[in-house]
Amino acid sequence: MIKTTLLTQSKTVTSEEQAPPLGERDDHTQEAADFDEIYRAEFPYVWRTLRRLGVPAADLEDLAHDVFVVVHRRLDDYDSRRAVRPWLFGIAYRLASDDRRRARNREIPTDSIDPPAPNPGADALMESDEQRRLVLFGLEALSLEQRAAVILVDIDGESPNDVAGALDIPLPTVYSRLRVGRQKFAAAIRRATLRRGET
Repeated sequence: MIKTTLLTQSKTVTSEEQAPPLGERDDHTQEAADFDEIYRAEFPYVWRTLRRLGVPAADLEDLAHDVFVVVHRRLDDYDSRRAVRPWLFGIAYRLASDDRRRARNREIPTDSIDPPAPNPGADALMESDEQRRLVLFGLEALSLEQRAAVILVDIDGESPNDVAGALDIPLPTVYSRLRVGRQKFAAAIRRATLRRGET
């Protein structure tokens, strides 16, 4: 009886010593949780970013997947004190640039393709879809480099300093691409609205 009790207590102590304290996660579990959080929160942003960068509709799903493969691989290198979106944009930008190099002769479709979202009303859909087409038309008039600067600063609201860090370019280059990109974007929008008979 005494021998059995000691044996049972010995097993209990051993199993308690081996088990990590409740509420604590090991590094691998923490990393998986961080990745899952980023994926759930930022997938629509990555999808829109790739679309705005001119990735063809047929390649959107694959490239969005590739972005998160890179995120998973490089999560240890990410400085969590910095905003996550410029970092994600930098990854998406590089992959979109590589994709564009591989498929120079492919046409970029202008149809609206976005990840699934809650269903808004028909009027809101028509208006937002038309605005989206107009913005995409304007963005297509820009080089990929100018497009990246305009998207990050004017659409995503990032600071030029964050853009320089995300794209690994000097700050004056960001301002130069932004200035030229804005001019080309405005000219393209003017052409599109004149074509439709708007003033």
